[in-house]
Amino acid sequence: MRILLYSGKGGVGKTTVAAASGMRLAELGYRTLVMSVDPAHSLADSFDLESGLFHGKTSAPLEIAPNLSIHEVNIQKEIKRHWAEISGYITSILRTSGLSDVEAEEMAIFPGMEELSAMMYVNQYRRQKSYDVVVLDCAPTAESLRFVSMPTTLDWYMKHVFPMQRGILKAVRPLANRVSPVELPPDSYFANIKELFEKIEGIDTLMEDPEITSVRLVTNAEKMVVRETQRAFVYFSLHGLTVDEVIVNRVLPETVKDKFFTEWRASQKKFLAETEAYFAPVPVRRVPLFRHEILGMDRIGELAQVLFADGSDPAAVTRRERPYEFTKVDGRYEVHLRVPFTEKGEVGLFKKGDELVVEVGTIRRHIGLPVSMAQLRPVRAKLNGGILTVEMEEGA
Repeated sequence: MRILLYSGKGGVGKTTVAAASGMRLAELGYRTLVMSVDPAHSLADSFDLESGLFHGKTSAPLEIAPNLSIHEVNIQKEIKRHWAEISGYITSILRTSGLSDVEAEEMAIFPGMEELSAMMYVNQYRRQKSYDVVVLDCAPTAESLRFVSMPTTLDWYMKHVFPMQRGILKAVRPLANRVSPVELPPDSYFANIKELFEKIEGIDTLMEDPEITSVRLVTNAEKMVVRETQRAFVYFSLHGLTVDEVIVNRVLPETVKDKFFTEWRASQKKFLAETEAYFAPVPVRRVPLFRHEILGMDRIGELAQVLFADGSDPAAVTRRERPYEFTKVDGRYEVHLRVPFTEKGEVGLFKKGDELVVEVGTIRRHIGLPVSMAQLRPVRAKLNGGILTVEMEEGA
């Protein structure tokens, strides 16, 4: 099963791009599911489905065309289905603080529940071989990064903290519950956590396998949006995911000659060039601004025709290697960059803001650095087997 993860800043049009990709996949014969992981779901709205058709079916996939289903994760139904013990305990604690039943139930919906529920479904569909491709319409960038980092965090918690925490509380619970104003969580609470973890176990391996999972970043040719896309690219790489395409949405068509758009055209030209230079060798695909809102099956189909006018298959594996990686070895930070067919004399590098700039001959690569490395400077570089390793240290 292939997993295609569409992410980007809020409002760039990633839902419609994800929907169009789903339509193209279905047309090619893939059993396709487009799943919304964004708490502010707009997937059904994008397909312009009547509320009566979709109402009550958000907790399960709904087939809307041959080979094409959509799924909006409904957190209220997921809590009853998967989080009953956890939510029940948290709600009871919140009630003791004076909150009403309704307020307590609302407050018991913690950040991350929606993302974890989506991961459970992806794992379930993979095990059951329900679909050939799952297209994930993710929340804006920050939430998407939480989505991909969650499995690793949970794995660490379950291996290092969970057994000890469960054991200690089991021993002290009878005594503590006599004197504490709030009861400690029952063992069923921990059993629920363990059961949830078992349902997502292995998802991190899936996400980091480029043969299975690819990230598609959707952006606009605007400064703030491009900057966020660059940061997203850095952090997806940091978490071990492969970005195989960047999609610049709503590019002004050449047919628009009105003087009103002169500055917009110049600005887009500048940031299109910057985008292609920054993300190379990852391909950048352009999608024009349409005359109308992309809404409903017909217009999403129209977008799909433009998006895949070259006849490409969205499920194809086009990249298997991340362009660069960040590591920490013996307290020393390193950046590893793939530069095949490069000789030592061709390489130059320097620091610019929070970016490491690598020059290979006439080609320049800008590598955004994670926060932990942004204040470091390059001190050494070595080239071995087509891999350039740059050592980073604190400046004097």
